[in-house]
Amino acid sequence: MYEDMLDSLRQAYDNHARERDAAGLEGWKIAERQEFMNLLRAEGKRTLLEIGAGPGHFGAYFRDQGFDVTCTDLSPQMVALCRAKGLRACEMDFLHLDFPPASFDAVFALNCLLHVPSADLAQVLAAVHRLLRPGGLFFYGVYGGYSYEGVWPDDHHEPKRYFVFYTDDELRDRAAVLFDEVSFRVIPIEGDNESHFQSLILRPKELA
Repeated sequence: MYEDMLDSLRQAYDNHARERDAAGLEGWKIAERQEFMNLLRAEGKRTLLEIGAGPGHFGAYFRDQGFDVTCTDLSPQMVALCRAKGLRACEMDFLHLDFPPASFDAVFALNCLLHVPSADLAQVLAAVHRLLRPGGLFFYGVYGGYSYEGVWPDDHHEPKRYFVFYTDDELRDRAAVLFDEVSFRVIPIEGDNESHFQSLILRPKELA
């Protein structure tokens, strides 16, 4: 299913790239990246891959904090915006992350994996696991709190995007197949009584 929706998702983000680049960041997103950065520094991590990097706001932040950052996004327009900020950026979707195994100390993914159909999530998480070095760290942040899968009817992007939301237990169980949980936090979203942000920091399990 993910392969089937790539063209539509790519077009949606190409169409709104400039708008998203100009948008500010909510305070809670700034706090989340700061906390992850503090953990990376405490553990001496150096190389970071951001998947679904969008216009590169987070990638530029980690770069400016001294990390060796690589960004990927499926949208050519988003990749161009990343490169305009001086970032190393590649046009790649989640199933075609073309890097050697164990290439990175950390992977950062904020509000991008919620576009992966549930049937494909295990394959995408396996791709992230493959790219992380032993003892690496994976920030996995998405909106959720209830179960939903499909094209979002009220989406302001065109074409309308495909979303998948999980309950907290569902999300943690899916991640636990390949990762150990370092932390899990729920962050309320102002004005939203139905969903919240799910913040997971994970470490890859050693597989036999």
